Parts: sequence; structure tokens; C-alpha cells
Amino acid sequence: MSAYDLHERAASLVLDAGGELVGRTRLQKVAYLSSLAGLLDDFEFEYRHYGPFSEELADAIKLAIGLRLVQEEERRTDWGGWYSVFTIPQRKSLAPSARASFVSAAAGIGAIELELAATAAFLFIVEGFGRNGQGDPWEETKHRKPEKAGEGRLERAKAAYRKLREVPTPNPLPAIV
Repeated sequence: MSAYDLHERAASLVLDAGGELVGRTRLQKVAYLSSLAGLLDDFEFEYRHYGPFSEELADAIKLAIGLRLVQEEERRTDWGGWYSVFTIPQRKSLAPSARASFVSAAAGIGAIELELAATAAFLFIVEGFGRNGQGDPWEETKHRKPEKAGEGRLERAKAAYRKLREVPTPNPLPAIV
């Protein structure tokens, strides 16, 4: 794949998730964790308000939608916001793969818990929290996202991350739980 195929790589994430992936934030976090696991190396990520974010991925999924590789349906939330549901219009049957297993498992994690887990992993890898005895990536995640970390979501994020680490991948996710 080349830089000209990023839209196909974005579409393949939706396919690997079983043909449907709910939420732009979830797409970003699944892609980031897949990158950490050595299953995807096409996108650069930086820290944004919702955690790891790739502008390239955001552009690639827009192009995939424009080329009709992926369909996007916007739906209204209970609280009045909007979210996207990405689907593959013509689903192909997938041969089982490590990537599909990982992506499917990550896509099945609750959106907020996935955001918290991806953020903690990013803080560990990129900003060094938890490495060499300096800080704790989960505490820093809680500090940066207090409104999301409460009501047991941080603990559920840790449990989901721990379970995700059990999925065989080329590179193990960082041992932050």
C-alpha cells in the first residue's frame, strides 16, 4: 500500500470490524491501538481532546466514503449530538486474521472506555507516563478526562485493555495494566 491507498486502509478497518464500525472516535482509537499492536502502520497520530487522533485517517475515511468504499450514516444521540455509523456496502467474507480479531475486539469496547484506554496507551508511549517510574498513564488519563473517567469507566477501560492485550498480535500492547 502507498500513501495513495490510505482510503483503502481506512475502509479495511471497517471491514475488519465486521463490516460496521460505530463512531469517528472509535475508528480513530481502533486504528491507534491497531498501530500499537503492529497491525497497521499507515497513519500518524497526535494527541487531541479525544485522545490519539490521525488527520490522515480522518481524510482517508472521507475519501473512502466519497469513493463509496464505505457508507456513513449519521445518527442522533439521546443527548442531541450526532455520531457516524460506517459500513461496507458490499461485504466480502473475510478470512480469519489476527488483525480482524484485534480490530473486532477493539471495536466492541464501549466508546468512552476505548477512548480512555487508547489515551492511557498514548500517554505511556508518547509522553512517557508510567515509564521509568515516572507517573501513571491511567492517573494522567483520569486527570485529563475527569468527566469521562468517573462512574467506573476508567476501571472498565482497564479491564477492556487487559482483555485486548490477550488477543495475539505482532507487537504486544504496552503492559500498562
